Amino acid sequence: MIEIWNRAQPLQGFIGGAMIGAACTLMLLLLGRIAGISGLLARACQLTRPPTFDLLAIAFIFGLPLGAFIIDLIIKPVEVIYPNNNLILVLAGLLVGFGARLGSGCTSGHGVCGVSRLSPRSLFATGIFMLSGIVTVAFMHKFGIAS
Repeated sequence: MIEIWNRAQPLQGFIGGAMIGAACTLMLLLLGRIAGISGLLARACQLTRPPTFDLLAIAFIFGLPLGAFIIDLIIKPVEVIYPNNNLILVLAGLLVGFGARLGSGCTSGHGVCGVSRLSPRSLFATGIFMLSGIVTVAFMHKFGIAS
């Protein structure tokens, strides 16, 4: 556990969180839209009814990995640790997608945008996200899936 604290970067986390909050606030105030990734992805892929071309959604979705790539080039590579089992990764991705659909939004939509607006549905959904994450990590540690 101490090793995790040695690698913590609270200033970077604070700055990143402030940037996410600012982006969500600007999107809501200037465009009247929620910056939830699952909704933006659905609009970018024209999965909404009626399907419409949404340049903002497309730019937002492509900007996420592009921004990470630019930071990776400028600062230093980010260490990412995944389970070494591809089946677990695929299953986790499917569960996240199912949960986002079931919960009418993802962690960014509910956790960042909804909680800041004190949306009861988002407060409940975020509590479920957190509880699920805690249980999943405990399960993975108990059965040696993650270290």
